[in-house]
Amino acid sequence: MSTTKDIKNVTIIGMGALGMLLGGLIEDRIGRENTVFLMDDGRYERNIRAVHKINGKRRDFRIVRASEAEKADLIIIAAKATGLDEALVSMERAVGEDTVIISIINGITSEQFVAEKYGADKVIHSVAQGMDAVCFNNELTYRTPGTICLGIAPRFTGEERRKMEEKLSSLAAFFEKTGVPYRLEEDIIRRQWSKFMLNCGCNQVCMVWDTGYGGMMEPESEAFMAMTAAMREVVVLAHLEGIDLGENDVAEYLALMRTLQPDAMPSMEQDRIRKKKTEVEIFAGTVKQLAKKHGIEVPAADFLYRRIREIEASYGC
Repeated sequence: MSTTKDIKNVTIIGMGALGMLLGGLIEDRIGRENTVFLMDDGRYERNIRAVHKINGKRRDFRIVRASEAEKADLIIIAAKATGLDEALVSMERAVGEDTVIISIINGITSEQFVAEKYGADKVIHSVAQGMDAVCFNNELTYRTPGTICLGIAPRFTGEERRKMEEKLSSLAAFFEKTGVPYRLEEDIIRRQWSKFMLNCGCNQVCMVWDTGYGGMMEPESEAFMAMTAAMREVVVLAHLEGIDLGENDVAEYLALMRTLQPDAMPSMEQDRIRKKKTEVEIFAGTVKQLAKKHGIEVPAADFLYRRIREIEASYGC
């Protein structure tokens, strides 16, 4: 008989676009008392006084100080990569023996850091993709909620894997109940790399060219060529790392991009507008590190990294 506990309450770390999107969907099904946004004192003071809206509708989310956290059945880390260290500290009191943790932070490394602090057996790997969410001044707008891809790290075998599969089944049942779009992935690491490939192209190019999705998808434009060049550099690195990516994956994500609102934008373009520090280190920065490891050139990543750092420097980051 399975001993995996059903998921009844959720704690979310991060109140940006993805955090609010998922929080709104989940709260609608399990109630405000079971859906918590957890944050440090500074963020608490800012957010407790703010008005939060989703697609024009005011939401009265339950916001709790990290020092007053209760144990959570599920923790969703929806912070930016630049805030992961703080998130791991803020959620400490919410992590219990049976807590399941997913990180929907961009990149291919966040689960490693979560596992190092709280144990790999608590972590279900995940990828958030296909959302066209935009959040400014605590107001979230979106048309497409996207999909949360879920899977188990290949390191688990035998009885350990069986236990992780129970946790995955419990999480899938919860998402089914709460209406969160999800998909189970047989090879979640490959899916994470394919999303990483997209982010290295899309997110960074939108910021450098100061555009939304539509301006980046014009065939033969400089932005489009830079995006696809950056994506193909990741394909090469993936092969060197033993991950089977190819042109079909590039085509799949370009098709996905065409389904999004042309005037919507990824998080890095939103960072440019807000003059905030970006996630360039987990995108072009990671590509540059892997390229050095394998002794190859990545001119698209080098260009994007340099330009993004110049843009950040222009507003003091």
